[in-house]
Amino acid sequence: MRWWDIDPVLQLERDLFPEDAWSRGMFWSELAHSRGADATRRYVVAQTGERIVGYAGLASSGEQADVQTLAVARDQQGTGLGSRLLTELLRAATAFECAEVMLECRVDNTRAQKLYERFGFEPIGFRRGYYQPGNVDALVMRLTDPSSSVQGTEING
Repeated sequence: MRWWDIDPVLQLERDLFPEDAWSRGMFWSELAHSRGADATRRYVVAQTGERIVGYAGLASSGEQADVQTLAVARDQQGTGLGSRLLTELLRAATAFECAEVMLECRVDNTRAQKLYERFGFEPIGFRRGYYQPGNVDALVMRLTDPSSSVQGTEING
């Protein structure tokens, strides 16, 4: 993901997560940490032609990485794109030498939970009222040894 991807990513973000969409500033801040020798972030987009149809981001800190976001356009859900995006994040976690990857997922997003479980993520707890303003709980999931779950094809970043 590059700065010129932010506007189309924001359109997709607002469509998929209308209540708790990220702001332009949040994406800019994340991208500021995604380049150079001291990079701690990896953000990727997936495109069909000129249209961005998915994006994902990971933050690393020491031996732990966190999936910050993963989104697939409604008309692309069920095509395997989410798996390819998650694979790219797990490759990044491996490159960052992270021993585990954490994430939060809305408790009502069973499709995403199933994706993460297929990759070996396990539920470890809840964050009450994590998603605001809807006051929706988050399921916290963890994957140990992300390098063992890397599979599939690459996505351009």
